[in-house]
Amino acid sequence: MSDGKRHQYKALRGMRDVLAPESARRRLLVDSFASAVALAGYSEVVPPLVEELDVFRRVGEATDVVTKEMYDFEDRDGTRIALRPELTAGVVRAFVQHRPQVPWKVWYAGTNFRHERPQKGRYRMFDQVGVEVLGVDDPDLDVEVIALADGFFKSLGMQQVRLLVNSLGEHSDRAAYTDGLREYFEANCDSLSEASRETLKRNPLRVLDSKRPEDKVLIDTAPKVEDFLSPSAKDHFARVLEGLDSVGVTYEVAPQLVRGLDYYRRTTFEFVSDSLDAAQNAVGGGGRYDGLSEAMGGPPTDGIGFALGVDRILLACDSEGTFAAPQANVTVFVIDLTDGTHARDLTHSLRAAGISAERRFGGGSLKSQMKSADRSGARFALIVGEDEIADDSVTFRPMLGIESDGTQRRINTESITGEIRRLLEVDTEGTSK
Repeated sequence: MSDGKRHQYKALRGMRDVLAPESARRRLLVDSFASAVALAGYSEVVPPLVEELDVFRRVGEATDVVTKEMYDFEDRDGTRIALRPELTAGVVRAFVQHRPQVPWKVWYAGTNFRHERPQKGRYRMFDQVGVEVLGVDDPDLDVEVIALADGFFKSLGMQQVRLLVNSLGEHSDRAAYTDGLREYFEANCDSLSEASRETLKRNPLRVLDSKRPEDKVLIDTAPKVEDFLSPSAKDHFARVLEGLDSVGVTYEVAPQLVRGLDYYRRTTFEFVSDSLDAAQNAVGGGGRYDGLSEAMGGPPTDGIGFALGVDRILLACDSEGTFAAPQANVTVFVIDLTDGTHARDLTHSLRAAGISAERRFGGGSLKSQMKSADRSGARFALIVGEDEIADDSVTFRPMLGIESDGTQRRINTESITGEIRRLLEVDTEGTSK
């Protein structure tokens, strides 16, 4: 029986609401990323939030993303669909469907969903930004892509991010390496953790990702991928490293870096933050995925890209004390001591002129409305009372900036917009000197 209390709804486990000012910070991060990659000729692509289930199965049947974590269900027409757990597969599907001119250089920002155990920096609903390039087989492109991510982290003020790079070789190299790892781990299966023994059955490469202490010795002495690389794969990787050296990107070669999805070939890379806990310190990564287009029913097409985790990046920024949330200040706060009509019309005209303006609804005393103006962070307050209405003026009061000494003066109503713009220009010039 009901106890008479209304049920209070909350966000589902692993989901959350992002409120201001954090929401503004996330938007600024995406805008900063878009500006950075646009300098290299990348245009935005917006793939659907849902796809046919088989699109995401292309990332690898042996991965947890496919076997355990996808939100998949049957649509009303009987189609098996899924919420996207990552964006690369959808972007490649779009490439195969629309066949744009190559090289196709695109960037994206969007929300993904994975049903995994929520923890700090990891949610079931999470945002990523990233790039993909299809149609180019050139190690110098690998350098460009990696350098874009590296430069973006630096633009946020992040100093404790390290780049790990590796090569998984050609398809045949990776297959041979996988077989070598399987043979090695099966021979030492009794020394593996129970979880890693289960992982071994699905994908020996994934055992290398284990952070469990009981697996460390075996992982440290496991076969290295460089021993399985073909001459062409070695040449490709050498050119990538030479290019990173040339453009000033610092890196560490990590022979056991395999990444989490099955479509990677040749160059793989990951960025980790030393300001985060070691178990959850990856802030982004990517690599080459030659062969993914064919898996989607398209022509053989080379591809490379990366995805960066917005939540982890912001956690790392917090740890380093950089990229703070922007202040949501308005330029003008209108205080109406009459019937509110003038505040209504004045804020409307200011906004139409491109000047941000706010007011307090419901009226109130001068003191209470000034408190609202202070909380808004407004640069200027415009006060309208009976005297101001009588001579078609407003009382102008600087709150922040070059005239913020509390001095008030009257301004004719027709001159308000021009005066505010003039002061903003003067203040900007003064700040830049």
